[in-house]
Amino acid sequence: MAVDGNWNITLSTPLGDRDATLTLKADGSTLIGKQAADGNEADIVDGTVNGNDVAWKTSITNPMPLTLAFSGKVDGDSISGDVSIGPMGSFPFKGTRA
Repeated sequence: MAVDGNWNITLSTPLGDRDATLTLKADGSTLIGKQAADGNEADIVDGTVNGNDVAWKTSITNPMPLTLAFSGKVDGDSISGDVSIGPMGSFPFKGTRA
């Protein structure tokens, strides 16, 4: 699938740009993988893939405990979309295949 692989992404948040890495794999319409940032790694949950459209959630603890909900689109070696950070609203993310 087009989404399978390793990705370097940057989230544009109110606290500044945050870099993360993703390992994604499509299993039918289910998206599985891991997301890592600041030395912490977590499984992605509730992942879906439909063609080039992707969505997933992950929990972080730094800079504060939050659940991040991503929705985006893969275009070749690029990925971009929005991340919802609960009460803080939604912000863009973008990245490239590692």
